[in-house]
Amino acid sequence: MSPPAGRAADPGRVTADPRVEAGADVAAAVASATWRAIGTHADLFVTGGDLQAARIAVDAVLAEIDRTYSRFRPDSELVAVNGRAGRTVSLSPLLSSAIDVALRAARRTEGLCDPTVGSALRRIGYEDDFPKVAGRGDPILLTIERIPGWRTLHFDPDRRELWAPHGVELDLGSTGKALASDLAAAAAIAAMGGGGALVSLGGDLATAGDPPDGGWRVLAVEDSSTPPDSPGEVIAIMGGAIATSSTTVRRWQRGEAVLHHVIDPRTGLPAETPWRTVSVIAATCVDANAAATAALSRGESGPGWLDELGLSARFVAQDGGILRVAGWPEPAA
Repeated sequence: MSPPAGRAADPGRVTADPRVEAGADVAAAVASATWRAIGTHADLFVTGGDLQAARIAVDAVLAEIDRTYSRFRPDSELVAVNGRAGRTVSLSPLLSSAIDVALRAARRTEGLCDPTVGSALRRIGYEDDFPKVAGRGDPILLTIERIPGWRTLHFDPDRRELWAPHGVELDLGSTGKALASDLAAAAAIAAMGGGGALVSLGGDLATAGDPPDGGWRVLAVEDSSTPPDSPGEVIAIMGGAIATSSTTVRRWQRGEAVLHHVIDPRTGLPAETPWRTVSVIAATCVDANAAATAALSRGESGPGWLDELGLSARFVAQDGGILRVAGWPEPAA
């Protein structure tokens, strides 16, 4: 696709993680806070409500999520469940809901978003918080090994019980952070008693309630820590969610091997894809993130698949070329 009129395409500034920009015309109506949570940066924007109340509510949601399904906390519920593979285990309401969401995403993406990728991530060295992973450079042996697959799990959502085969390690990376954004945005609105809220967790962005005049303005940049008033492509959305799957942000090198965290379940290795990033707009952040992850792994067929589903998306090729499908918004004025 061509760049906005009057601007040359700049491959160094293409999308990886959308962030919100409170434009000059709506800045007075929008209050915001930024902090670190669940291993990434959290951004909260509210309009027509109490920012402090919303922040407290979002903090509470994120703290519960971290305790429940962090793969990197030895005391998390998910780590305990992974340690009991081969036995039926009872789940908390939140973990049961998170696994239900993950399995729904697996069905909808034909298994390209699969919660049984935990052992594959461990094999490629992603077994700790990312800054620690990126700091290791020793060589690693990579072998093709298809993951166990979501159909090997026996999950009863009514009884909140799960059975996983021996050796299966769950990871909710394809849906867990996106679910956190959805839950946090809803919690912010409930705490304020109205108004509008946008929550972005490392670029996985969910909205709830009423948008500001002109909509939520989202800045597309390579790095989601980029200040929201930086130059770049801005789109406006009135609601829903945006999520991005990327091979460039969580990327590291072990010996000669360049790795990233998006696992292709068919090989158990980082997905080989012509796309650097895929961003998707959907009704929920969970749906957006699952679609973006699956489209990235689908490779050349990803754009057509999302177009058939009617999900607006923005693909960035390895050479920086941009392809928009299914009505991805034109840059805002």
